[in-house]
Amino acid sequence: QVQLAESGGGLVQTGGSLRLSCAASGLSFSRNSYVMAWFRQAPAKEREFVAAISRSNGRTTSADSVKGRFTIFRDNRNVVTLQMNSLKPEDTAAYFCAAGLDYGGNLQFMSYQHWGQGTQVTVSS
Repeated sequence: QVQLAESGGGLVQTGGSLRLSCAASGLSFSRNSYVMAWFRQAPAKEREFVAAISRSNGRTTSADSVKGRFTIFRDNRNVVTLQMNSLKPEDTAAYFCAAGLDYGGNLQFMSYQHWGQGTQVTVSS
C-alpha cells in the first residue's frame, strides 16, 4: 500500500521560512522511476501545482509564483523536501505531496497516481 506522509506545516509570519517533507512508502523505487511533487489548495480555490522533482534524473520544475523562493529536493531515497523561503500570505494553503510514474513528460501536467493527506501552511501578514 502506497503512503505519502507530509510533515512540517505550520504558522509563520510574512517573510519567514518553512520546510515541508514527504516520506513515501510502498513505492517500488527499485523497479520504477517516479516523480514526486507538491501541490497546494487554498480555501475556495482550485488545487495548483507548486514544484516537482524526478527521482531518476533529478530534473525539477516549479510554478512561476514560487520560483526563486521555493526549492524542491531529495533528502534521501524516500523523502522529498520543499524548502519555502520568503513566504507570503498568498502562500497560505493546504499542501499536498503527490507521486507519479515518470514517463519523461512535463512534470507539472503529468498524471499523479498517489496523494498524501496534506499539511496546512498559514502565513500571517
